[in-house]
Amino acid sequence: MICHVTFCNSRTKNESLIYLVGNHFGMWSILGKEAIYIDVPNVFVERMSELAGEGEKADSFRACLEKSETRFMINNETGVCSFMVYVPDTMGPEDIQNIAETALAVAQAYEAPLLTADGTEQRYKIIITNNQEPELLGLNKTEGFSSGQVFMPIFRSLASPGRMNPKFED
Repeated sequence: MICHVTFCNSRTKNESLIYLVGNHFGMWSILGKEAIYIDVPNVFVERMSELAGEGEKADSFRACLEKSETRFMINNETGVCSFMVYVPDTMGPEDIQNIAETALAVAQAYEAPLLTADGTEQRYKIIITNNQEPELLGLNKTEGFSSGQVFMPIFRSLASPGRMNPKFED
């Protein structure tokens, strides 16, 4: 089971969306700031921005985080938490590299555990990607990816004439 929370900076203002919550803990701490489970992505973005420092690279980092969508997931099988930063397709490789370098610098410089749940340090990873998976169900279905359309190429290949099965016997 994977638990998933999303914070959308660019699409909604300060609103956390819950897709699937398996809240096993009462209080989380992200970079020293406490939060409830649904606010973890928001607090992650806020604290990373605060701890990024000063200067041109830090300002670019904050601007890129504001344009990105940050999600938080827990894999209950492995116990690893993931901060997924989805950057827009328009973001250049230099900006993406700056996000990675600044996030790594903040994580390495922070002297306490980056992520804790009820006082217990959690394993985590920060993933920066622009890969958006299509939404097959729900109100925001990705165009062209409804469940029937996804399987139509398979159905067509099964129903179309082609090479006969060599192991088929009359």
